[in-house]
Amino acid sequence: MRKEEAVSEPLRGLRKGEVKSKDSSLPECAKLGGSEPIALHSDGDVVIGGFFPLHYVASKPEYSYNSKPQVTSCSGFDHIAFRWMMTMIFAVDEINHNSSLLPGVKLGYRIMDSCDHVHTSLEALFSLISYSKTVKKTYSTCLNYSPVSYFATCSCLTDKHLYPSFLRTVPSDLFQVRGLVKLVTYFGWFWVGTIGATDDYSLYGIQAFSIQFGQQGGCAAFHLTIPTSPTVAEIQKMADKLQRSTARVVVVFAKEVNLLDLFLELTRRNMTGIQWVVSEAWMAANQLTTPDFHNLLEGTLGFSFPGVSIPGLEEFLLNVRPSPKPGMELVNMFWEEYFGCKLDAVKKTVCTGSEDLSYMDSSYSDVSQVRISYNVYKAVYAVAHALHTFLNCNSTGPSGGLCEMHSSFTNGQVFLTVYMHISVFSVFKGSTECIKCPEYYWSDKDKVKCVAGEEEFLSFYDAMGIILVALTLLGFILTSIVTILFHSFRYTPIVKANNSEISFLLLLSLKLCFLCSLVFIGQPSWWTCRLRQAAFGISFVLCLSCLLVKTIVVLLAFQTNNPGSRGRMLFGTSQQRILILCTTAPQIFLSTGWVLGAPPFPFRNSNYQGITGKCKEPWPPGFYLLLGYIGLLAFVCLLLAFFGRKLPDTFNEAKFITFSMLIFWAVWISFIPAYVSSPAKFSVAVEIFAILASSFGLLLCIFIPKCYIILLHPERNIKKGMTGKYQR
Repeated sequence: MRKEEAVSEPLRGLRKGEVKSKDSSLPECAKLGGSEPIALHSDGDVVIGGFFPLHYVASKPEYSYNSKPQVTSCSGFDHIAFRWMMTMIFAVDEINHNSSLLPGVKLGYRIMDSCDHVHTSLEALFSLISYSKTVKKTYSTCLNYSPVSYFATCSCLTDKHLYPSFLRTVPSDLFQVRGLVKLVTYFGWFWVGTIGATDDYSLYGIQAFSIQFGQQGGCAAFHLTIPTSPTVAEIQKMADKLQRSTARVVVVFAKEVNLLDLFLELTRRNMTGIQWVVSEAWMAANQLTTPDFHNLLEGTLGFSFPGVSIPGLEEFLLNVRPSPKPGMELVNMFWEEYFGCKLDAVKKTVCTGSEDLSYMDSSYSDVSQVRISYNVYKAVYAVAHALHTFLNCNSTGPSGGLCEMHSSFTNGQVFLTVYMHISVFSVFKGSTECIKCPEYYWSDKDKVKCVAGEEEFLSFYDAMGIILVALTLLGFILTSIVTILFHSFRYTPIVKANNSEISFLLLLSLKLCFLCSLVFIGQPSWWTCRLRQAAFGISFVLCLSCLLVKTIVVLLAFQTNNPGSRGRMLFGTSQQRILILCTTAPQIFLSTGWVLGAPPFPFRNSNYQGITGKCKEPWPPGFYLLLGYIGLLAFVCLLLAFFGRKLPDTFNEAKFITFSMLIFWAVWISFIPAYVSSPAKFSVAVEIFAILASSFGLLLCIFIPKCYIILLHPERNIKKGMTGKYQR
């Protein structure tokens, strides 16, 4: 069904056996035999008819004109539309139990599925306004009707000459047009574009907006009319016009389904900077509020119907139960769709009928703030109050205050009907109510209520987290094995070379480098945010300081043979320790000052993709200074090791230090762009990978060759082998 259409259904006001026609010449209204659309019905003195879009996909009818057409099959069950239907039943039951409204008169209903399409709506309509049983000539009649709509807002329906008996419980679009004009002029937006569809809802809405906007001094930069089934070329042409326009404010008066293709094209072009001002037809629509359109539609303004709470409705909805009785097919259909089972299943999951609706979290039972359901509720009460007056229910005559059900009418006809109608946009799944969730809360899968958001971070239980922890432990274990091996052979020349004390300190710093990776994994906390970068920075500087000392020792060792060289004498064990302390101290002071002055803290970033847990750095230069100092030491090590790479040493340590520094630089140069561009927990994973890769590079290049000599070639582990005098 379309929002602007005004198809209606009957309200049969005939007490059984009492209404007779005084005019026997009235035409007969009888329905030909054939299949009957499924209906939910209840008998009563006055029967209210209605139809709702319980399904939102209707198959295209095929007419052969050789046989009677069958009832159109529909698919895609809508839980929210079912709630609207049950709200009508709730209102009818509430009125029937109200002794002051329509006393002595029982309301009934006959409700059918429109499948949100024109031809299915007409099938339901004709079924409601005609008889399928044998019609007695004594009171045969055709029923006339007057629609009461709860959601047809088109201003065209205000014309009483064309629609003299049309009533509604929702305001005309004229009111929201006034609001839209006041909204754009309040912000000083007098140069705007407009977008609409080809239906009456858009045409009348845009026309009224343009007239009132012009009266306030505004001008329309352009107007785009979206065809019913636009081609790719038409969509691209409209997108081009929108892109070329100088107007940055666009007023849209159309339904969600009309806009989807255009917005997909604008999103593909990455168009931003447009201020959208929209009508209620998609202000709270679900499909256009997905993350795909977030950049395009962020900051959209518009109007929506107010939400209210209906006392007793939630309990009524939760007490719905399926039944094998005739006329309960729609309820049974809802039950099967809701619980994903079959009431008469053989091989599939069987519904018991005793499933508890309260345990399911969905849009059906969320009635905290209802909008459309409330309009349904008001529409039924509007009919009831009209009947109350029409039947003289306030009479104090012989009926004792009961409603006076007339024994006959002037021409045997009743002119009361109710029209329950909803537009296309309200049946894409989800709530039509737009409620801002509290901080760190997110909408559920049906997008109808707020639930506590799940914080996303690199967990120890994620596949990625498990792999990184395994690599960390592997590196720590390998470093520990090398430490044990070096300690066992600590008196051999290969271990004693270049100061074994520095080698053990280097192994300790590598262990710290591996272990600091664990601080980056898991939910960010007060202490992990402060510890992670400081531990990383200090452990790596300590490691590089040891390598720097080793490189200097290697270079000075081959200067002792030069006449007058005193380098080795001036750079003894004490000087080596002092150099390590002096090169490590700046990083310690920087890290301590950063943590105390502007400490990183756990931060939950709530955005359209979810809630991301991370450590926020209030002073980003601290991190880059920390990295910069590490880079400076690494560059000095690489430079000195490069100069000593060709020294005449059978086991030239400077050559392996050069390899390790090349790996170190390759890893950290790649790290910076990857870290900046990676989202959420992946940026943490990138940093951990860089820490592990550079640590493994240092371990493998510096120590594995020595372990190879110790374990597999002990004959080379002699002093001559260290000085290059060993002959293979």
